[in-house]
Amino acid sequence: MELRELRYFLAVAREESITKAAESLYIAQPSLTKQMQNLEKEIGRPLFLRGSRRITLTETGILLKKRAEELLALYEKTEAEILAPEDTVCGDVFIGGGESYAVQTVAKAAKSVQDDYPLVRFSFLSSDAGDVMERLDKGLIDFGILVDLTDHPGLSKYHSIRLPQSDTWGVLMRKDSPLAAKERITADELRQQPLICSLQSLRKGSRIYEWFGGRMEGLRLMGRYNLLYNATLLVREGIGYAISLERLVNTTGESELCFRPLWPAVETHLDIVWKRYAVFSRPAQVFLDRLRMLIGAAADAPDAPEKES
Repeated sequence: MELRELRYFLAVAREESITKAAESLYIAQPSLTKQMQNLEKEIGRPLFLRGSRRITLTETGILLKKRAEELLALYEKTEAEILAPEDTVCGDVFIGGGESYAVQTVAKAAKSVQDDYPLVRFSFLSSDAGDVMERLDKGLIDFGILVDLTDHPGLSKYHSIRLPQSDTWGVLMRKDSPLAAKERITADELRQQPLICSLQSLRKGSRIYEWFGGRMEGLRLMGRYNLLYNATLLVREGIGYAISLERLVNTTGESELCFRPLWPAVETHLDIVWKRYAVFSRPAQVFLDRLRMLIGAAADAPDAPEKES
């Protein structure tokens, strides 16, 4: 199985048509058809379901698509790092993580690096902890940003630095909601309300799970979200109350939404992590050094200690 074949396969999966894929690749349709047939023979299973109007993927095809995307991304990342000029700091730094206001320290470090090295680019992937750790393990990203690091298994594989800021959990709601009149929201007040929760917050052992006393049964879960923007749309339509972190959505001025913290208060911390014994590209190493510098400066301020493991 060659990289060229994987690129061709991904083109067919993307276009859902041999004809359109061949046009996008600037090759003859019979040649592409033959190569896809050979790929199916090599794998020993069909990759496509050929309909009258479009081609869809079989379960094996879906798996190959995911793996092909990862393999090509890792190949291109490795190639770029190896071919980068030795006398110039240039290239990409890949960072994955969830949404949080505390990521501002990471953004400041990235800006500081680009001020000195304009040829360095930063790619940010918003995803949940499971996906971030999988990508770290496969070498697809250089750093991950994880919420409440102690909740995650397999941490011995990583180094970590705690970011200085903490986040506060609360409830995002419409300003005309009954609970908007309260300054803080208790678990009992939420139990009978329609809720929209992040996938991670529902996990057993999470901070929100513990805040509810380990009793998630009976909650009126109206929706789940991975990224808060979609949950915000549900809240605006009056579908429910979203349990989220503070300062991710604008609730000032003419916004129809407001945020109320949980009580007892639930604060969360973020850590930036990377694989032990990782071999960094020059841009990634420069970024890590700059991040350490910023966090070290923040650690000199009261109540903002650095923790690296």
